Amino acid sequence: MKKITYILAILVVVITGCSKDWLEVKPKGTTLEANFYRNADEAFAGLVAVYDPLGWDVVKDYSSKVGYLNTASDDCWAGGGNYADRATWEAWNTYTLDPALGPQDDFWGRNYAGVARANVLLSKIDNVPMDENLKKRFKAEAKFLRAYYYFDLIRLFRSIPLIVEPLSPAQFYNVTQAPREQVWQQIERDLNDAIPDLPISVPLPERGRVTKGAGMSLLGKVILYQNNQSRMLEAANLFEQVDLSGQYQLLPNFGDIFKPDNKFNKESVFEITHTSAAVGYWGPWPPAGEGHIFTQMCGPRGYVGPVYDAGWGFNPIRPELVNLLKNTNRYKATVANIDSLEKAGVATYEKGYQNTGYFCQKFIPLKAFRATGNGDPVLMWPNNYIEIRFADVLLMASEAFLRGGNTTKAQVYLDRVRTRAGLPSVPATLDNIYEERRVELATEGHRWFDLVRTGRAAQALAFKGFVAPKHEFLPIPLTEINNTKLIQDPNY
Repeated sequence: MKKITYILAILVVVITGCSKDWLEVKPKGTTLEANFYRNADEAFAGLVAVYDPLGWDVVKDYSSKVGYLNTASDDCWAGGGNYADRATWEAWNTYTLDPALGPQDDFWGRNYAGVARANVLLSKIDNVPMDENLKKRFKAEAKFLRAYYYFDLIRLFRSIPLIVEPLSPAQFYNVTQAPREQVWQQIERDLNDAIPDLPISVPLPERGRVTKGAGMSLLGKVILYQNNQSRMLEAANLFEQVDLSGQYQLLPNFGDIFKPDNKFNKESVFEITHTSAAVGYWGPWPPAGEGHIFTQMCGPRGYVGPVYDAGWGFNPIRPELVNLLKNTNRYKATVANIDSLEKAGVATYEKGYQNTGYFCQKFIPLKAFRATGNGDPVLMWPNNYIEIRFADVLLMASEAFLRGGNTTKAQVYLDRVRTRAGLPSVPATLDNIYEERRVELATEGHRWFDLVRTGRAAQALAFKGFVAPKHEFLPIPLTEINNTKLIQDPNY
């Protein structure tokens, strides 16, 4: 847990700024943090700090969550300019992970940063003089976010520490791991606490903040992921409440979901914000900016031609997935067929590592959205990432109802998604629902989790080197094991 020491120190500086006292030889970090939460504005600054790690595309490496998860799945290859262009990506691409090499540092650092910031805010906010209803909302958002960060951690690591209050520096090296069931219980407790005080909707200037629909969707997903058959109707009921809320709908045109100028549309339940308004620049690592670096990464290398901007060639889509999407209205919104443009004589591009000619259209860099102001445009792509969208909720509802014994409702929810895709009804079986999830949510970072939670990863990913039960989880980062009481996953 050594990273938490630095995370908390950075948090203090970010939300307080500097003063003459800060320049004294004796550090005043603890005093500054203790004196910070004096009013609603300062509490809000603390809440913004809790949201902030959601959008971190760089922690130790280029660590886009969606890019990493695409790489680990059977949807995409790692790609890049050459073999191991990004060694952490290639380690998950080929399942050659070890504690020193892989994406684990990035996931661990991002999520525990969020947990630490949530813990600080929740430990302070009860004593902040402010409107009580506003205080309840801030607490609800912080608890949702802590649950979200822990949900990522428990899915990605076999055994993790559970920390729900700020730690003193003396405690960092003595943290131990908690039983998995205890972590799951804490995630559900936070979400159940949060949901009543989250708003049903938010006004335009607050888009990106958590709503009641996001809380119920995440809680349902948490229950579904645990695979307790007796709780499937509990999860289904949550998804149905989101549907019946009237806040969300499937967009008629599938491609409209992902347009950078159509953010927070009616299909978005929980969306992570990126912007080109903040100046992106290289300087000290990690680079500064609030853009979506994955957009730059997944564009075709050295591209010259219409529509698209040149990228770095990561996450080329595997032909198997392309073939599943062809002849559907999802194809053009999911797959950028750059080879076809080259064959037509209207574009050229470099053939990078594991090139297939197919790239991730949902996030690809588009010339129309390239930043033109100060800063480096490659760090300033404005594409948001929809973590939970309504079609995902409907397909989870279909699965949960089916597993809970209500085949009629399972069929209705599956048919709604297929109808939007221009496809005929098929029986609501688990195989059909899982296949629908793959093509509907393709390249959005859900496929790997779906394969692992349903026990299909070993077969589907054997060609990449996946071996169960080892590769169902990442190793704990080596830097977190050294000189601490954390115990490495025995498979590593």
